[in-house]
Amino acid sequence: MEKMPAKETRTEPVPLDDIDRSIIAELTRDGRMSVTQVAENVHISRAHAYTRIARLTGEGVLSRFTAVVDPIKAGLKSSAYVTLKLKQDAWRELRDQLGAIPEVHHIALVGGDFDVILLVRAVDNIDLRRVIFDQLQSMPGVLDTQTFLVFEDVDTR
Repeated sequence: MEKMPAKETRTEPVPLDDIDRSIIAELTRDGRMSVTQVAENVHISRAHAYTRIARLTGEGVLSRFTAVVDPIKAGLKSSAYVTLKLKQDAWRELRDQLGAIPEVHHIALVGGDFDVILLVRAVDNIDLRRVIFDQLQSMPGVLDTQTFLVFEDVDTR
C-alpha cells in the first residue's frame, strides 16, 4: 500500500489590512452574517466585501463557517484534555487516526513534556473512559496518556 504524503502544515502569513481584520472579526462573531451586513458593519460596499471575503477564503485565511455548539446542550456532558506521548516517528501516522475519532474535537502537536494534546468530548464519563482506554491508549505509537477533566468551559469569543 502506497503511503500518503505528509500534509503540509506550514504556511506563510497572508498580508491583512484593517478592512480584512474587520471582516474577519465580523464573521468570527457571526459566521451566518450576510455579505450585505458585513459590508454595512465594516463601512464598505457589498461588492468590495464580497471580493474581500472571496480573497480571504481563497487564500485560506477563512476556511469554514461553523456553528458554535454548546457541548452540554448537545448531550456531551463529559470533556477532557488528553495529552499523548508518542514514539518519535508516530505523529504523521497517528494524526489522521486521531482525527477520525468522533469524540476528538481538537488536536494540537505541541512541544514540552508531551507531544499531542486532544480535546475529547463524550456523552458521559463511561464513554470518555472508552475513548481513552479502548481507542487512544491502544493505538500503536502512543506511549503514554494523561487526562485532565474539564469542569467548566469558558467561551472567550
